[in-house]
Amino acid sequence: MHKIELPRKVIVGEGAIYEIKNVCNELNLKSPLIFSGNFTKKFADIVCSEVGGKVVSVDNELNEINAEINKNLNFGFVCGVGGGSTIDKAKIYAFNNKLPFISIPTAASHDGIASPYASIGGGVSVKTNSPLAVIADTTIISNAPKNLTASGFGDAVSNFTAVLDWKLARDEKKEYFGDYAASLSNMSAEIVLQNSDKIFSDISILVEALISSSVAMAIAGSSRPSSGSEHLFSHALDMLSEKYKFKQALHGEQCGVGTIISSYLHEIYSHKNKEGWKKIRGALKDVGAPVNAKELGIDEKYVIEALKFAPKVRNRYTIFNKFNLERDAEKILKECKVIE
Repeated sequence: MHKIELPRKVIVGEGAIYEIKNVCNELNLKSPLIFSGNFTKKFADIVCSEVGGKVVSVDNELNEINAEINKNLNFGFVCGVGGGSTIDKAKIYAFNNKLPFISIPTAASHDGIASPYASIGGGVSVKTNSPLAVIADTTIISNAPKNLTASGFGDAVSNFTAVLDWKLARDEKKEYFGDYAASLSNMSAEIVLQNSDKIFSDISILVEALISSSVAMAIAGSSRPSSGSEHLFSHALDMLSEKYKFKQALHGEQCGVGTIISSYLHEIYSHKNKEGWKKIRGALKDVGAPVNAKELGIDEKYVIEALKFAPKVRNRYTIFNKFNLERDAEKILKECKVIE
């Protein structure tokens, strides 16, 4: 048994940020603590002008943030205005302090905008609460850097292999599988895949898909619908970047490349979805997302090591468990054109 918590209000559209006052009135929320990055502070200031509260920058040192917060401990809720890192930090703070949380993404860069999970780095995610409300202003999001949107596309498309991995764990390990959550997640991936040529002209397609992906996780009570072998590959890259001090790519960019690898392996294993990995690769190219190590900006040797290490990142049964990656990682990566 698990408790399903979903956002009570979701607003997507042009100028949606100015609905914050109405949303707060409807949900009886007052005195927000508003988390923002320095780059997105102008949007946090809009929220502050509409509903008051205090803006703190997550780009500052932790002790500076705490000093700002400690000046006023009478906050009624937490608001995250920014990208994935900002929203994750706000989400964690809200959860730890038992405060309601409102998510206001300024980019459609990953599916954490509405999920009950937050990344704390090093491939580790923690359970939090779903946002009480999500306000996605498509005017703001459509003006975000294109690589952030491409990253979000990669995260949305990765639902395909996440669901396949979940089914594999059900069939071989008797793991709980939620048909509804899996269908919702898969549908989100299918919609963005079919509309890869429209993502930049109609950002709401991607935003709604990422929110649906988040909802699927809340319904499942785990990240299974949206996080499988492709995420293990991304997390492995994150961990190796800390070890070897190379620059990480964006989360969704890494997951997109991981999806190419994972869909290729599922195809070999099941003899189904013939050349489906090529369709995913093509869609990623359509939106300008990386499809290989070179485009990720990561040396091939680290990508090979990441694939070998990925099954060890966490105890999650995936397609990676069906292959000898220690022996065949380089061969597999060459076959699906991730390395030359």
